[in-house]
Amino acid sequence: MAGNQLGKTFCGAAEAAIHLTGLYPEWWQGRVFDHPVRAWAGSRTAEVTRDGAQRLLIGEPKHKELWGTGMIPRAQLLNRALRRGVADALDFVTVRHASGGVSSLGFKSYDQGREKWQSETLDVVWFDEEPPRDIYMEGLTRTNASEGMVYLTFTPLLGMSEVVAMFLNGETF
Repeated sequence: MAGNQLGKTFCGAAEAAIHLTGLYPEWWQGRVFDHPVRAWAGSRTAEVTRDGAQRLLIGEPKHKELWGTGMIPRAQLLNRALRRGVADALDFVTVRHASGGVSSLGFKSYDQGREKWQSETLDVVWFDEEPPRDIYMEGLTRTNASEGMVYLTFTPLLGMSEVVAMFLNGETF
């Protein structure tokens, strides 16, 4: 949680790319997955997800020839599917993991509603921009069985929201 244009999304994308590829730098002291991960990255709308998380992870959305120039190297990108109804937005990608397996990343948006955030068991959930409380809780639930991780990159534009209060005041709802 920090101010605007300070590199939060950039850092969130770097962490997602590291977990998806399993290409951990020598200096890495964070969580390490020695197996392919199932992950979701999401933001407020499909357009915001495309222009933020997808752009940094995959490459410039409007120039498909540049896909593979983001934080996930082209050689690690195996497959992709476009999202319907939103130009140049991806629904998912598969990524070669250093273990020899294949990681998957789904791109989500909060405007899809909580129901679209259900069912999966995930290792990683990245919320880029503050999610509504119900979607945040669904993201946490997706990682229960895997003992996975959830992280957020956002500016608290909504003030002392329920999500912000959980972090700053330790409040639960």
